[in-house]
Amino acid sequence: MYRRIRDLREDADLLQKDLAGYLNCSQVCYSYYELGRRDVPSEILVKLAGFYNTSTDYILGLTDVREPYPPSKNTG
Repeated sequence: MYRRIRDLREDADLLQKDLAGYLNCSQVCYSYYELGRRDVPSEILVKLAGFYNTSTDYILGLTDVREPYPPSKNTG
């Protein structure tokens, strides 16, 4: 997962400080996410998936399909 969030950031030509600002954390904190020194909280994981328009499963390395899941239909 840590490598994947770094790759996504680099592919988007962004700096760690750019993502840190979006996530409202310090650059050091974000760098620890990329290095695997700090676990990524679920709310940060969801924000990253939304930012990169992908799924949390892609970021976690559970799938190699980068596209986000289609929205669920409300059956209620």
